[in-house]
Amino acid sequence: MRSHYCGQLNETLVDQEVTLCGWVHRRRDHGGVIFLDMRDRDGIAQVVVDPDTPDAFAHADRARSEYVLRIRGRIRLRPEGTQNPGMPTGMIEVLAKEVEVLNTAATPPFQLDEHGKVGEEVRLKYRYIDLRRPEMIDKLRLRSRITHSVRAYLENEGFLDIETPVLTRATPEGARDYLVPSRTHEGHFFALPQSPQLFKQLLMVSGLDRYYQVAKCFRDEDLRADRQPEFTQIDIEASFIDEEAIMGITEGMIRQLFHDVLDVELPAFPRMTYAEAMRRYGSDKPDLRIPLELVDVDDLMKDVDFKVFSGPANADDGRVAALKVSGGAKLTRKEIDEYTRFVGIYGAKGLAWIKVNERAKGLEGLQSPIVKFMDGIVETLLDRVGAEDGDIIFFGADKARIVSEAIGALRVRLGEDLDLYTQAWAPLWVVDFPMFEDDGGARLQALHHPFTAPSCDVETLRNNPVEALSRAYDMVLNGTELGGGSIRIHDQAMQRAVLEVLGIGEDEANEKFGFLLEALKFGAPPHGGLAFGLDRLVMLMTGARTIREVIAFPKTQSAADLMTDAPGEVSAEQLKELNIRLRQKPKVATDEA
Repeated sequence: MRSHYCGQLNETLVDQEVTLCGWVHRRRDHGGVIFLDMRDRDGIAQVVVDPDTPDAFAHADRARSEYVLRIRGRIRLRPEGTQNPGMPTGMIEVLAKEVEVLNTAATPPFQLDEHGKVGEEVRLKYRYIDLRRPEMIDKLRLRSRITHSVRAYLENEGFLDIETPVLTRATPEGARDYLVPSRTHEGHFFALPQSPQLFKQLLMVSGLDRYYQVAKCFRDEDLRADRQPEFTQIDIEASFIDEEAIMGITEGMIRQLFHDVLDVELPAFPRMTYAEAMRRYGSDKPDLRIPLELVDVDDLMKDVDFKVFSGPANADDGRVAALKVSGGAKLTRKEIDEYTRFVGIYGAKGLAWIKVNERAKGLEGLQSPIVKFMDGIVETLLDRVGAEDGDIIFFGADKARIVSEAIGALRVRLGEDLDLYTQAWAPLWVVDFPMFEDDGGARLQALHHPFTAPSCDVETLRNNPVEALSRAYDMVLNGTELGGGSIRIHDQAMQRAVLEVLGIGEDEANEKFGFLLEALKFGAPPHGGLAFGLDRLVMLMTGARTIREVIAFPKTQSAADLMTDAPGEVSAEQLKELNIRLRQKPKVATDEA
C-alpha cells in the first residue's frame, strides 16, 4: 500500500514516484494550492496538491486534521526560499498525483503540536491520539532499540530467553499481590508475579545455567509518582557465579546499551558501601552528579546549649548532620522557608541554617538564629565542612533515619534548583547492604528479599541478625536505582534460617515456599542475578520526567486506566462462577423530612 515512510524521503529520491500512507498533520490552502503535512511513525513530509489534478485536489480539499490518506506522487526539491534545513525532509516535497481518503477523523480532543497545554488526564484518556505525537513515537522507538540491544548482548553472553508463569501463588516480596480467583479451584487464588524470582532460581536448579527475560511484573503498591501497578523488568540469573562476575556482565550490558543507543561512553562505576552512601549522601541511591555531601557533626553538638542539636547528638539512634552549599548565602529567607517545608515531608521538624558572610569575623561574620549557641565550636565546625565566605550550611538533627532521608532529599533538591550538576551521567554500584531492617514492627524485614544470601554463616546469622550484611548489589545512575540483585541462597539450611529470622515458622515456610525448599535439596548450584527496571531505564535515557511517558498504555497514579475505564465492575454471573460474593456497603442513614 505504501512505498516509503514519510520520514525516509530526502534529496536522493528526487524525481522518483512514491506512495505514502499516514495522517494529515496540518492542512494549508495557499491561493488555490493545497499543502498537506503528512505524518507517520517515521516523520513528516510536505505534499503539494495542484488544481490541475482535479480528482486529487477535491480529496485534498475535504481532508482535515488526522484524516487518514494514501498519496501517490513525485518527489521534487522545494523552491528556493521555502526549504527547511531544520526538518529531516525539509529540502523536498511530494507533488501529488493521486489522493485517496482511507478514513475520516473527528476533531481530535487536542492538537498534536500543542500537547504541552493539555492535562495528563486528557492525554491518558485519548492515549491512542497522544501516541501519534512524534516525541511519543520517538520514546517508544528508543525503548524498542533498548530491548533489542539488551537481548543481543545477553544472547551473546550465553543467556537463554525463557518465559516464566504469570499465574502463580502469592509470595511475600515487599508489596501486595494482585490476586486472581480460580473458577476450577473454589476458594483458591492465583497471584500475578511481583517478579519471576523463585522461578528463575528453580531454572538454575534445573541446570539451565543462564536465563534472562523481559518480564511483566505486578505490584499492588501504595500510590507513588514513579511507580506503576504493572511494569517491565529485564530479569537476569546465572549459575556458578559470584558478585564480581554478575556485576561485570551487567555493567558491560549497560555500557554497551548506552554506546549503541545514545552513542555515550559511561564513566567508571565506583563501588560504595551502603553505610558510606547513607553517611555521605543520606541515600542508598546517591546522585553523584551533585557535589554536596552530608558531614556528621554529632561530636561537636553534644554539649551545646541547644537541645534541638544536643538531644539527637547524645541519643543512640540520633544524628546531627551538616550540608554545606557553596555560594548558598545568596538564598533568600523565602527560599529557605520553602526548603524547610520541603524537609518536613520527610519527617524533619525544622531546618537550621548558618550563612557564612565573613568567616574572618568569627561569630559576627555569621548570620543565623542558632549562631549564638555555636560559641566555642564555630571554627571547628566551619573547618569540618570546609565553609568559605558566601556559603550556607544547613543542619538536620533528629533520629538518624529522618536526618538521612530529609537532608539527603534536600541535597538532591538543591542540586536541581541551583543546577549543581558536574557531569551528564554518574553511575555507581552500592554494595554491602544490611541483610535485615527494623521498621518498628514486631518482626525484622528483609531489606531486599528473603532469598538473598547473607555474607555470614548460619550460626552467626541466627546469633546476630541485625548486624548481618547481605551479598546484594544495586546499580545506580543519576540518583535512580536502575537495578538490584544479589547472590541467592542455594543451601536449604541457610534458607530456613533466614525465614526463621523473619518470623516465618517451619509450617508457614513449608506452606509458602515448600517447592523451593524441596528443590534446594537436589543439588542447587551457587547462583545469583539482577533485575533492571526497564521503564526507569528508558525514562533516564530519553530524558522523560515520569515513567508514564515511556509506557505505551500506562495507568494513572491511582492505578486507573482512563482510556478503558479500568478497573471496572463485573457481572453477578461472573462472580457466581468464581464463587465470590461482594460485601455490601452499609447504607448511610438520612434524616426524615
